[in-house]
Amino acid sequence: MRILLLILICFLSVNCAYCYNLDFFSRFSDKFLDEYIKEALINNHDLKAANQKLEQYRFQIKEQFAKELPQASVMSNYAGAHFPVNDNNIFIKQNSYVLPIRASYEPDLLLKNRDKTKSKRKLFMAQCANKDSVYISLLSDVACAYINILLFDYLIEKELQILNSKIQSLSYNSKKYKSGIIDTVEFNNYLQELENEKIIYENLVKNQKNTLFNFASLIGRSPDNYQELERGKLEDFEYIETIPDIINSDLIYSRPDVIEIENKLRSSKIDITVAKKEFFPSFNITGFLVFDTAGAGNFFSWESSFAFLIAGLAQDIFKGGEKIANLKIKKAKYLELFEQYKQIELNAIKEINSTLNAIKQDIKSENTSKNQVIIEKRNLNATNKKLKRGIVSNIDYLDNKILLSQKEQLSATVKAQRLTDYLSLYKAVGGKL
Repeated sequence: MRILLLILICFLSVNCAYCYNLDFFSRFSDKFLDEYIKEALINNHDLKAANQKLEQYRFQIKEQFAKELPQASVMSNYAGAHFPVNDNNIFIKQNSYVLPIRASYEPDLLLKNRDKTKSKRKLFMAQCANKDSVYISLLSDVACAYINILLFDYLIEKELQILNSKIQSLSYNSKKYKSGIIDTVEFNNYLQELENEKIIYENLVKNQKNTLFNFASLIGRSPDNYQELERGKLEDFEYIETIPDIINSDLIYSRPDVIEIENKLRSSKIDITVAKKEFFPSFNITGFLVFDTAGAGNFFSWESSFAFLIAGLAQDIFKGGEKIANLKIKKAKYLELFEQYKQIELNAIKEINSTLNAIKQDIKSENTSKNQVIIEKRNLNATNKKLKRGIVSNIDYLDNKILLSQKEQLSATVKAQRLTDYLSLYKAVGGKL
């Protein structure tokens, strides 16, 4: 089964000559993420819908190509007629069966139909790129949701430690309150702090479940089975290669949205050419071969049939205004797409630069948060020694323990943000990372 999944994934990856760089997700060295990425590629319904939409464009090309070929039709008719009786029509029957066969062909002298087929092919290529955008967004969303799940697991674990420390601290303060060392207001403040931590914990659990529901939906599973989702730990989750500091600006031309708008521009330019060719006459060839039972001969014989061939030019009359308007519409559409193309280029460059800048700041923030964790561990160790010597109270030690857990939560959040920005860079460069 695993081999079949890999074969299908490889097929999806090379479809429309595009690669989604699945190796990027393997660089996080997490076996669960690799499996979920493959599962999403197989089961996600948005991807299936994108593939079916691509099929629509594929057959539109074939539909348009069929219009370049000769057309033939056959009809079956009953003919009832009354003729004056004379010596000339004695063999003509008044009730007969008529079988006309019609063939028509418009020679593509100006290559107008060929251009229409080319335009459809460019739209198909644009839809290929659109499908690639859907794939890249899905892969990024799956990985991002997975990172958030790992983050919530870690935050909840640390929040439970904070809650336990708060409960122990409240127990010590309760004794102090009963002994009259602290007043009611101060004791109530400790109670309020514990309730606030409970709210934080419940919110973390709520957000974790929502993220699990979303993740299950992305990979094509029922959200009801969210508890079956296996995962690793945030401490072990890391990108094992180096993210480049500089990205070549030419890489934006490999982004699916840029490729999509480029092909739409090419299609629109062809449509302008077709609109210009509509002003010229069309050359048509039409032929009829009619068999009937009204004559004296046998059916399908030359004595009971007639045929004719018509060939000539055809030119529309009183449609000049319509054709001029159509040409102007096509030109305006081209200019609209051109402006969209320039804006997409600018957005692509902005996204790459913004993401690279965010990653640099994330690394600095993460280093700072790691240093804070190291300092708090030293402080906790020092406080523990003081506690053993009786210099500080248990409450002071618990406060240091709570502060360490909070610093660890902050450090984990910054790390998750950096990893998420890696995924944003993956999307910004169109998966070519």
